[in-house]
Amino acid sequence: MINNFIDKLKLPFRKEKELYSSLFTIFGFYPHDISYYKQALMHKSIAKRNAKGRPINNERLEFLGDAILDAIVGDIVYKHFEGKREGFLTNTRSKIVQRETLNRLAQEIGISQLIMSNGHTSSHNSYMEGNAFEALVGAMYLDRGYEACMRFMQKRILAQLINLDKVAYKEVNFKSKLIEWCQKNRVQLDFELVEQKRDENNSPMFTYRAKIEGILSGEGKGYSKKESQQQASKFALQNLRRKPQFIDEVFAAKANRTKMEEEPVETVPDIEAKEDFIIAQPKDDATSTGNKGKASSDSKLSMLLSSSNKKGDDVKAATASAATGTEQSDEFDFSDINTKVKPMSKEDIIAAAEAAAFSEK
Repeated sequence: MINNFIDKLKLPFRKEKELYSSLFTIFGFYPHDISYYKQALMHKSIAKRNAKGRPINNERLEFLGDAILDAIVGDIVYKHFEGKREGFLTNTRSKIVQRETLNRLAQEIGISQLIMSNGHTSSHNSYMEGNAFEALVGAMYLDRGYEACMRFMQKRILAQLINLDKVAYKEVNFKSKLIEWCQKNRVQLDFELVEQKRDENNSPMFTYRAKIEGILSGEGKGYSKKESQQQASKFALQNLRRKPQFIDEVFAAKANRTKMEEEPVETVPDIEAKEDFIIAQPKDDATSTGNKGKASSDSKLSMLLSSSNKKGDDVKAATASAATGTEQSDEFDFSDINTKVKPMSKEDIIAAAEAAAFSEK
């Protein structure tokens, strides 16, 4: 009976001896619960489901491992770079936990050969190995706890495979560097989505172009917008560094753009409403007529005074007529005579009328 019990204990070990051995080589210990690690190495392309119909893959463990890695690497970087500011620490941590670095680490320690997939994914999905690395960290956390994950990253990864000082000062964010260069030189930078599709494994793929002053500067492809824009930025920086004529073309385009922006614009239209629809009315003729009448009367008065000597009453009558501002018509109007003047005789009236008639000739 004891032998049967021992055989049952040995049976799973015999079946999975190769996996146990591989995991011991990678982590330096044997797993307590091998099921966590098996799931961590199972890519979603397997399309395996449990008894309840739920998919079995490493995506949930990948999520957990990503959080554990951020905490562990953040702790290590914080202690290693004493006195450094938050921006420097964040940038250094992101360089270690980014997909490109995790992919390299997975290849170096032998995780790539253990991933279970449909056989076609590995050549197309550039994230698969890095995702499996994160999932294994998540499995390790569930199986052995946080301290085991910390020891693995410190002694196996950072102590043997990553030089913290070198990676901290290595520039890998091509997009950030390109944006910085464009801002310093005051040139326009745009990222244009050229194509978005899915590959044969239904993984999304993006193609982006980087344009400086409207000039095609670089094109990149990747399984995310970030990755494709990084590639496009990398090629754009290479063109700027290696092709002086390209820089000349960029600044020529900038000069043309700024010249157009500095050209004077047309005068801004007046928003005040013009009241040209109002027809101006002629002024009252009374004033102008009176002035003209006065001038005419003054002239007539002068002529009367320079004529032959007449009686004083004739002059007074002419003066009264001029003062009223009216002209004598052919038919004499007795109402025009100033009643305040001394009454005139019939002979005087006829003489004044003849004098007025004579002045109109």
